[in-house]
Amino acid sequence: MSQFFQVHPDNPQVRLIKQAAQIVREGGVIAYPTDSGYSLGCHIGDKKALERIRTIRRLDDKHNFTLVVRDLSEISTYARFDNVMYRLLKHNTPGPYTFIFNATSEVPRRLMHPKRKTIGIRIPQSNIVSALLDELGEPLMSASLILPGESDPMMDPYDIRGTLEHQLDLVIDGGYCGMEPTTVVHMDSEDITVSRVGAGDPSPFM
Repeated sequence: MSQFFQVHPDNPQVRLIKQAAQIVREGGVIAYPTDSGYSLGCHIGDKKALERIRTIRRLDDKHNFTLVVRDLSEISTYARFDNVMYRLLKHNTPGPYTFIFNATSEVPRRLMHPKRKTIGIRIPQSNIVSALLDELGEPLMSASLILPGESDPMMDPYDIRGTLEHQLDLVIDGGYCGMEPTTVVHMDSEDITVSRVGAGDPSPFM
């Protein structure tokens, strides 16, 4: 049975954020709000928690998982990019984008696409996510909370609790956060491409 925290989207309660971070550190899988629907998250180094997310989403080993990071200063640890890409990131983050990069050796192999060795990176526009990442002191391993057979992420925390309460350790209720998925931008080659148009304006990358 999952816990259920109602967290203020503008001023997240410190006590609840600390408890949420501890649940992640102890191997928990959480559902949390972003700027484009709810996502599933777990500790970056926890293999069992990652497999639980695979089971919930019914994902195979070709799925590109995403690291949710606090700001641009963290990206260079996990992703390879050039100055042109950096300037684009600087002008368009935080926001509802998922960026696909070639991964560095710091990224656990189980998080990468097995053939392309790529990793997704997110910097959401969300006070709850920022507070949680500050408390964790490291990125959150993440995947959009899109159930098998669906195309859009879940957006109602009460629906999430009702559907997944026995598969999650925590649901963070941050209110409604939109139902469009992120815009996916590939920066894993010299040619920057957009493979999915979602909540983020794709025009800067086209």
